[in-house]
Amino acid sequence: MPPLSRRAALAAAALAPLAVPRLARAQAIGGSADRAIRIIAPYNAGGITDLISRGMAVGLQSALGQPVVVENRPGANGTVGTLAAARASADGTTLTMGITDTFAINRSTFRQLPYNDEADFAPITMVTRVPFALMVGAHQKNITDFASFVREAKKESARLSHASWGVGSSSHLAFEFVARSQGFEKLHVPFPAQAPGMQAVAAGQVDSMMLPVGGANSLAVDGRARIIALAHPQRIELVPGVPTLAELGVPLSTGLWLALFAPARTPPAVIARLNEAAREGLRHEQVIGVFRQQAGVPEPSTPEELAAFARKERAQWAEVVREAGISIEG
Repeated sequence: MPPLSRRAALAAAALAPLAVPRLARAQAIGGSADRAIRIIAPYNAGGITDLISRGMAVGLQSALGQPVVVENRPGANGTVGTLAAARASADGTTLTMGITDTFAINRSTFRQLPYNDEADFAPITMVTRVPFALMVGAHQKNITDFASFVREAKKESARLSHASWGVGSSSHLAFEFVARSQGFEKLHVPFPAQAPGMQAVAAGQVDSMMLPVGGANSLAVDGRARIIALAHPQRIELVPGVPTLAELGVPLSTGLWLALFAPARTPPAVIARLNEAAREGLRHEQVIGVFRQQAGVPEPSTPEELAAFARKERAQWAEVVREAGISIEG
C-alpha cells in the first residue's frame, strides 16, 4: 500500500512535541513539572484521532509547562486503548482522546464491552467535531459524482466495496445509512484504523469510504481519490464545490466528535486544572491550524457539558445500532 500523502506527512511532522516553554503556573499535574502527561489515542497513527491528539498535546504542553506525549494503543475499534486509560492511575497524568465510537457507539455494538464509558471516566472537555465525507478511489473512472456512484453501486455486477475502521464503527454505520437510503448492496471491508482504509482506497483495493473530510481531502489533492459528498449541514471551505448529502436527497449529517477524558476518581481539582489548560491550549495558533486542516474548530466545554452531551449521544447511537442490527462479540 502507498504511504500517506506528503501533506499528511508534513502535518504529522508539524505536531512534533514542542520544548517545554515554562514551568507550570499552578500545581503540576502528577506533582512534578518534569513528569510527562500522556494522551492515549486508541487508534493507529495517521488517523483523525491521532492527529487531533497530537494537536491537543501541543496545546496542553504549552499551557501546563509539562511534557505531553501521545501513545497510540489501537485495537478492537478503540477498546484496547480506552480500557488501558480506564485502568491508569487517577492522578491526571493519563488521559484519553475519546471519540464517538469509544464513548457512544461501542457500548451498543459490543456484547461485552470491557470498560464502562460513563462510570470508568471523568469528562474533561470537548475538543472538536469533524464532518464525514464520502470518497471513492480514483480507479473508479465511471464514478464522478453521487449520482454515478449510486448508479454503479446498483449494478448487479458492480458489488462496490467500502472501507471502514471496524465493524460497527461510525464510518461503517454512516455508509450503511447511505446504502440503505439508496437501496444498493455493498461489500464491507473493515480495517483496524482509518489510515489503512484510506491507503486501500488509494491503492484501488477498496472502492469507497466514509471518513473525516480532512483525511479524504489529503488523498483528493493528490489525485488518488474523489470526494463526492459531505455528511454535513452545509458545504465546507476546505473542499469547495463538494455538495452535501442533504442537497442530494440523503438526510445524513454526521461525523466524529473528539473529547478528553481522565480515569474515574481523578480529583476534581485536577480535572478543573486540565480543563483550564485545555481551554488555553485550544487557543494555540498551531492547534487551530491542525484543526483547520481537518475542517474542525476548537469546541471547549465544561466537564458537565461534555457529560450531558455524551449521554445524549449514547442514546441516539443506540437506536442507530439497533436499526442496523450490528452486534460484536467482545
